[in-house]
Amino acid sequence: MRKRDSTLTTDQKALAINLDKYKYGSIVEIGAGQEVARRFFTVGAAAGTVAKTMSAYDMAVSDAIYGHVDRYVSRARLLQMLDKEFTQVVERLSEVRAKNTTFFAYAATVTARSFKQKNECHGWVGVRLQLHPGAPPSDVVMHVRMLDNDNAQQSEALGILGVNLIHGAFYHFQTPEWVVEGLADGLGSDRIEVDLIHFSGPYFEEVENRLMNLHLIRSWLTRAVVFNPAGEVVVPGELFYRKPVMVMRGSFKPVTLVSVDMMGAGLAQFSQLAAVNENEIVSLAEITMNSLVSGDRVDGADFLARIDLLASQGYTVIISDYVRFFRLRAYLRRYTQKPIGIVLSVRDFDFLFDEKYYEGLEGGILEAFGKLFPDNTHVYVYPSRPRDASAMVTLDNVEVPPKLRHLLAHLKENELLLAVTPRDESHLHIDVGEVLTGLRRGRGEWEADVPEAVAKRIIEARLLGYDTE
Repeated sequence: MRKRDSTLTTDQKALAINLDKYKYGSIVEIGAGQEVARRFFTVGAAAGTVAKTMSAYDMAVSDAIYGHVDRYVSRARLLQMLDKEFTQVVERLSEVRAKNTTFFAYAATVTARSFKQKNECHGWVGVRLQLHPGAPPSDVVMHVRMLDNDNAQQSEALGILGVNLIHGAFYHFQTPEWVVEGLADGLGSDRIEVDLIHFSGPYFEEVENRLMNLHLIRSWLTRAVVFNPAGEVVVPGELFYRKPVMVMRGSFKPVTLVSVDMMGAGLAQFSQLAAVNENEIVSLAEITMNSLVSGDRVDGADFLARIDLLASQGYTVIISDYVRFFRLRAYLRRYTQKPIGIVLSVRDFDFLFDEKYYEGLEGGILEAFGKLFPDNTHVYVYPSRPRDASAMVTLDNVEVPPKLRHLLAHLKENELLLAVTPRDESHLHIDVGEVLTGLRRGRGEWEADVPEAVAKRIIEARLLGYDTE
């Protein structure tokens, strides 16, 4: 099996493109200098690659060139730039360049570190390119966050990222996973975060963009990706901005009636907080990466099935590699100062109050809970009644290790852990593991434990290993 050459430097990539006389296009960058163009010029032979480079920092000038847009750092503006620049380079040069030229346009619109304030540093970056002479163009578009602390470093990182994108799109388009992996070359995970990527066009028709976004996490380019109920990847900063967020963690393999009741009951209680407008709440179903990985491999079909089934119930889904809850809270706090609610089953106390779970933290379990509840965060605890038990297990009678009872009492007394009243107690016995085992045997009692639409989709599309045993 071929392996991607991850040893190429940024300059080597830029020079390879410059020396390929059949790749030719425009580079336009707004918001953080001309770093991508500078990379091509610095290594030499740029005349063979760059037809035009430009910055249009003034809004009036930018509007005059590309047309008006409500937000200048947006996907809409990026697509305007790509449309204009690609069309222009093809119309002006296709008759005078060699017939086997493949044209491209690279564009970026970003807001980098301001001289006066420490603003959110993010942007939209993309390339539109022909992958065969005369072919209709294909696009790779992405949303990025710059993590360096000063403008010069952010600009440098964007320059490296842009070269990686252009090089990967041209030379690895047949292996889109390599395009994703190559974005981090020369950068690592501490300088740039890519939280959305989208492939489109005739050479990417077979690409499953949801899997490519999952690969962003696997490639350490982001810690989480978010899918709306339509199954589309969305920018977290836009979705969560100044919104109260309620999140439920689970395997959702599949989503069951107890999951639905848990979220509904948690939302009903969360919406009673004074700072929460019920109409603004973003409700999330979270799946952690470790529940998707088998050995060293992600089961793509399994992942897509879970996304589809959750979407059928109207859930926004977040896939993250945050094992501990406090890291998920910190991630959400990047984007909102409104209340955060986490709803979990009392069954999860087996690991929530397991000190082994916090090995590696200097302050152990106390540090973990301290970081989970620093501000405006509440955990809602949903009860359980296992199939073979008569009594309901609740926040008030759940057993934790004896030396942690005072910690549990403290969290309850200060209303950081709150008991949730189920809306339908008849679902409390449902165990997702039993449901999964049942559906793999075919039709049966498990169908009564999941929403009707979920059962129908599992059976019709033979999802999650339905009827394989």
